[in-house]
Parts: sequence; structure tokens; C-alpha cells
Amino acid sequence: MTAQYSISGTTASTIAASVERAVAEGALGPGDALPPVRRLADDLSVSPGTVATAYKELRRRGLVVTRGRGGTIVAAAPSVASRRPPRVPEGLRDLAGGHPDPAFLPDLVPPGRLSAGVRSHRATPRLPELEETVRAWIGDAGVPVEHVTFAHGALDCVARLLSTDLRPGDAVAMEDPGYHHLLDLVQALGLRSVAVVVDDEGMRADALEAAVRAGARAVVCSPRAQNPYGGAFSAARRDALGAVLRRAPDVLVIENDHAADIAGVPLHSLASAGLARWAHVRTVTKFLGTDLRWAAAACDPTTLARHDGRLLLTSGWVSHLLQRTVLSLMGDADTTALVGRACSAYGERRRALVAELASQGIAAHGRSGMNVWVPVRDESAVVNGLRSRGWWVAAGARFRLASAPGVRITTAGLAPADAARLASDFAAVLGESETTYGG
Repeated sequence: MTAQYSISGTTASTIAASVERAVAEGALGPGDALPPVRRLADDLSVSPGTVATAYKELRRRGLVVTRGRGGTIVAAAPSVASRRPPRVPEGLRDLAGGHPDPAFLPDLVPPGRLSAGVRSHRATPRLPELEETVRAWIGDAGVPVEHVTFAHGALDCVARLLSTDLRPGDAVAMEDPGYHHLLDLVQALGLRSVAVVVDDEGMRADALEAAVRAGARAVVCSPRAQNPYGGAFSAARRDALGAVLRRAPDVLVIENDHAADIAGVPLHSLASAGLARWAHVRTVTKFLGTDLRWAAAACDPTTLARHDGRLLLTSGWVSHLLQRTVLSLMGDADTTALVGRACSAYGERRRALVAELASQGIAAHGRSGMNVWVPVRDESAVVNGLRSRGWWVAAGARFRLASAPGVRITTAGLAPADAARLASDFAAVLGESETTYGG
């Protein structure tokens, strides 16, 4: 056993397990170097081949990376802890969570009839009625819907799609700034994020082309309600991105339309751009209820087969009880009307804050969805300054890879009447920050 690294074992599997345990317990952190193969072999009295096999297994699982002459180091750890939002201090108005307004969510009433007895649904994992509802729901926007499948939420679907197509160390083109849970997920799978800058129309085509040239094997993007920036594809931007991706037919494109019915803008989907490998993923949590951990995806036949093959080996199917609840809500006229009112209210609230900030000379972005992104020089100063005035907003650090600082404000529950006060407080905080930090 080596005292410096606390690595033990006499076989490749036990050595690899020892390293993994040290990483999990914090004895080895991201960037820490592992001993050279021959030195560790001498320390443990095993052959260099045994250590090399252990290191190979650790690389395959994304726990370590090899830097040539720089040796083998612990890979960047999944940043769930660092990106997890801090707890909302007591007494503050929470505009940081990214959650819908509960007033616009329907009551969740499970169906009265459950499946009789104990039986497997592997032969019919999807309710045919819900499949047809999904085809109508997604196909209205021009997305091909010949092949559809279900998953346990959008993140579950994206994780399965990436893990069946890519291997640890592969690169994924990611929005920057982007949804922090997706950024964490890519790292947790042992994949590398390649930052693709976004603007009010979503991913920029030139930045995506650079990411593809740099070796990205997959792209994860939002066609509208981009979180946290609020961007949405225009038809022209969709066409420009499609042109880039058609030149890279082996790249898997995953489109996360997470806010679909309350995004407030039309969908211009890359799924209609003639791509070889693609998946359009939708979920209902933002407008039917956060407890509905269900997502639908339309995709090409190869992607469908890989996704469903992996699903069959794990949970097998999405609960039919959950499927029937979703089906009931999607077919309910009162729920449809409620979702329509939510979409209108969210758009009004988002636009109100952007306009009030503009009246204070503050640029903000929020073309669609429930969030507004405000570029700032010092995130901490703004977050703490607004905190002192009773507001809690999200620092942009957990959403960013290489982009400039900013803060995200969730406007779903912010009435237009409150937007003026928040904008005024925001301007005052920026003024204080300039005085303190020199502009």
C-alpha cells in the first residue's frame, strides 16, 4: 500500500476499486496524479501489467484521464455538489428555483383502475393511446413521429441516449450558459463538455461548427425556453445549425424541448432539418406537475432501438399508472385551458421584467420560457445585494462553462406589478457594486 495515494490491492479490480474509494471519500480529488504504473506496481508487489489494466478500467469508466507525459490524473469529478443551488434563505422572495407557478398546475389525480395482478409490461411498454397522443402533440410542429418512446423524465432520457452512443472521454457540444443538471450529467457519464455559446436564438452556428470540428460526437440543445438564457431557435437559426449538422452525420443531436407548451414561442426543430441521428425530447413537469417524471421522445430508428434496448435491461418500462395519469391530463379540456393561461401569464411576466430592466438601462435576455438572464460583472455582489433587499436570484456560475458572468431570475411567479421594484433594486445594487469595485 502506498501511503501517499492510499491505493491498495493485488489484482486489477481491487486496485481500481481502491482508487474509486479514495475518490469517493475525497482522499483523491480532481487533478490529483496517480503514481506511475511501475512505481505503483513495485509498491504493491504486483506486475506492471496488473496496474496498467486497473488504470485502463478506471479510464473506461471516466474516473481518471491520461495526459501523456503528464501521467494519469483523477478526472474532473461530477460537479453535482458544486452546481447544486444553495438553500433559499428564510424570508426572501425566491426567484432562483426555475419552478413553475403552482397556481397554474393541475391537480394530480391517479387513475382509478390499476393493472390487475402482478405482471410485466415489457411486451407493451407504452400505452397505445398515449403513443397516439404524443404523435399528435409533437408532430404538430413538424417533428417526424414515426418512432416514439417514453422515459422517466428528460434527464433520464438524455442520459440513456448519451450512454448508449458515447464512451467515457468523448466530447459533447453543450450550451454555454446551459442547464446545470445537464452539465453535471455529462461529467457524471465521464464525457467532456465542449462549450457552445448561445444568444437570443439559441446555439450559434459558428460555435457549433467549431465544436464539431473539435470532435464533438453529440450535441445537446434546447430549441426554445433555453435555460438559463431564454433563447429560442428562429427558422433561420434552425436552418444554419442543420446545415452544420448535416455535414456531420455521425453526430447524435438531442433536442430538449423541456418547456414545450409554456415556452411562449413556436418550435423550429432540428428534427425537421434532415439529420441522420437525432432525438426530440419533451417532458411535462413544467406545466402538468413536477411529480410527473415522464418524458416522450421522437427519434430516428437507430436511436430508438438503442434507447429502448437499454431501457429494457433496466426498469423495463415507464409505469403504466404514470402513463395513464399523463394521458388523462393531456386529454382534459380544463387542463388544456389552464396550460394556455399559464403560457400567457409566463410570457407577460417575463416580458415585464425585461422591459423594466431596460428602463433602468440594464440589458437582459428572455425571449421564451420562465427565466431571464442578466449579464453582470460580479455575480456575488449582485446576488448578495439583492438578498439584502429581499430577493433571491441564482448566481450564474453553476450554469456556465466559459461564458461571461450573469444571474438567472425565474419570472414564473413574479407578477408584472413586482417587476418595477425588482428592476429598481437591481439598478441600485449595480450602482453600489460600481462604487465598491470600481465599475
